[in-house]
Parts: sequence; structure tokens; C-alpha cells
Amino acid sequence: MHSNTRTCRLSVVAAYIICFLPGIVLAQDPTIAATPPMGWNSWNHFACKVNDQVVRAAADAVASSGMKAAGYVYVNIDDCWEGKRDEQGNIRANEKFPDMKGLADYVHSQGLKLGIYSSPGPKTCAGYEGSFGHEEQDAQTYAAWGIDYLKYDYCSFKGDVPAQIAAYKKMHDALVNTGRPIVFSLCQYGMDRVWAWGPSVGGNLWRTTDDISDDYDRMSYIGFGQAGLERFAAPGHWNDPDMLEVGNGKMKPDEYRTHMSLWCLLAAPLLAGNDLSKMSAETLAILTNPEVIALDQDHAGVQGYRVAQEGPLEVWVKPLADGSKAVGLFNRGESKMPVTGYFRDVGVGESATLRDLWAHKDLGVFKDAFTAEVPTHGVVLVKMK
Repeated sequence: MHSNTRTCRLSVVAAYIICFLPGIVLAQDPTIAATPPMGWNSWNHFACKVNDQVVRAAADAVASSGMKAAGYVYVNIDDCWEGKRDEQGNIRANEKFPDMKGLADYVHSQGLKLGIYSSPGPKTCAGYEGSFGHEEQDAQTYAAWGIDYLKYDYCSFKGDVPAQIAAYKKMHDALVNTGRPIVFSLCQYGMDRVWAWGPSVGGNLWRTTDDISDDYDRMSYIGFGQAGLERFAAPGHWNDPDMLEVGNGKMKPDEYRTHMSLWCLLAAPLLAGNDLSKMSAETLAILTNPEVIALDQDHAGVQGYRVAQEGPLEVWVKPLADGSKAVGLFNRGESKMPVTGYFRDVGVGESATLRDLWAHKDLGVFKDAFTAEVPTHGVVLVKMK
């Protein structure tokens, strides 16, 4: 048994792994990612076209649009920033990022935090320099630049589960050694039950699926497919169904509201993936709805779960710290249909007071059940007390 017995506020499986397996350390700081991280990531919209100007513009938009006030903090550079290593093996940014420390200082001056990307393999997904064999060096470089978040993407790494665990733990320990609080995001695509061992390598979040795209079928497959993973999520350690596609233009507003509602019920990280400098008012309203975000950021840290399904109709529940329940009535079908949430399924007793979180409207007191007409691919999201 580990000599330093800790009190772990984690699921049973994760708590056993972290508390009782020797040589395992918790994340650098228990306050890191105490609620799901919120911010922006460059990949979904810009991919390899990301550069210093794009990141600065994103930081400006987060700071000025109301997103920062809504809780979005991290401005994350994904793949394609890396240059070559110098003679000592230190990683350098490429010509698109002439001054990474200066960029971090600029982002920090806006009251925001900067994230970066690497791989435990020798190459990233786009073929740039990974961190294999340079973990300590890279962690120290990131800390010197002022990096606050690392997405660590499996890509070119080769190895079985013990090798993966060792590789991710090696970078986590290197981050801890810098003394700088850095969120550690595992991007491993949900292979090999990463949710069961992610906390043991210091992961603050871990991808549970392959990549999302700006497509309702793909988004819903990923989001609704999180059912059953709720027991592995807890403060500081989150299941990550990938970044948000809200505002990228290929889904309808009802579908984007479904996307945002489901991710918030799932206590998922909220990393916007659109061009923030060209956001519509409707997109901004979806991304910054304070009543919906409050579900995601609820300090109890409980991931929501499905309690009922009738064909394409689903009811999901997320218990909240104040004793109330967030309930999503989802219609995955091809026509408008009524969806009913029965209070016995939700667990709120015989009667409850309801509020519609997208309409910002109190609905009154209901007995036994609540039924709403839900548009195709849409959602009605309520809070029940």
C-alpha cells in the first residue's frame, strides 16, 4: 500500500488505482481542472493553418466577446506549431510562431491561459516533432514559455497498454517537475479503456473517442455514446468526447444546441473550435448561455447519464450540487416528437418546479412527469427542483 494515504474524491475504480497502486502520483495540483476545462482550440477550424496571428485573434475574441466572462479561459494551439530541435535537443517553434514566450505573455495579459500540443511518439499526427525521448526537456521548455495546458496526442507512439501508461506518466511527471500548474490532456482516442487508467498517469482529461466533425450524425454518435462512462469522471479527471463544433456552419441551430446541451450534461471539457473572430450572435449565445454552462461547471462534478430511451428519443439526467437535476429531453429522430421525462426515472419525487434553460423561462410546477415537443435533432433542457 502507498505510504502516503490520500483521500480521493474519485470514482471507485480511479480511486483504487490512484490511492493504492505504488508509484502513482496525483495531478500536479488538486485545483487543476477541478471543473471541466473551458476554452478554445485551433484544430477544428484552422488545422495546420494556425499561426501567431490566429491565436492572438482568438485570445482577443475570447476576452472581448463575453466568452471569458462565461468561463472560457484556455487558448490552445493544436498541431503544426513545432519546428526543429536545436543542437541540445530543445524544441523550437516554426516560423509561424516567432516568439512563443511573447505569445504566452500576450494571452496572459488578457487574463487567459495558453495551451500547446505534442505527442508521446517521435512525430505528431501532422508529422512534426513529438516529445519521444525529450519529455523532460519539452516540459521545461513549455514551462519557460508560460504554457498552461498540454494536449498529448498518441499518433506515432507504438506500444501496448503498459507502454502507453509509462509514456503518459513520464510526461506527467516531467510536467510536475517544472513546478508550473499545467493541465494534462490525454488524446488517445478512447483505446484500451483509457478512462480506467487515465487518472493513474495524472490525466486531467482523456479523449474517449476518435475525432469529432461538424456533422450531426458524427456528433450525436460520439455524444450519446458516452453512456456508461459516467463512473470514471470526477473533479480533476474528465471524460473528453472531443471539442465543440458549434458555429463551424454545417449543423443547424437546434443541432448545435443539442451538441452544447449534451456536452454540458456530460461534464465534458468545453473547447470551442470555431473561428471566434467571425462568430454570429446566435453562435455566441449558444456558447455562452450561463444557465447551460453552469451545468457543465457544477462543482459536484457528476457526469450525466441516460435514464430512458424510446427509439430515437432519449432522456438524460445530471445531478447537481444543490440537489436539483438537469434533464435533457433529446429527439434524435427525423420529425418533431413529444418527449417525456418521468420523475421516477429522474429521481425528483412526485412533483418538481421546472425551468427551461434555453428559453430562460420558469415553467411552473409539474406532477409525475414533464412532456415537451422537441424538434428533430433538438433538445429541451430543463432544471428540476
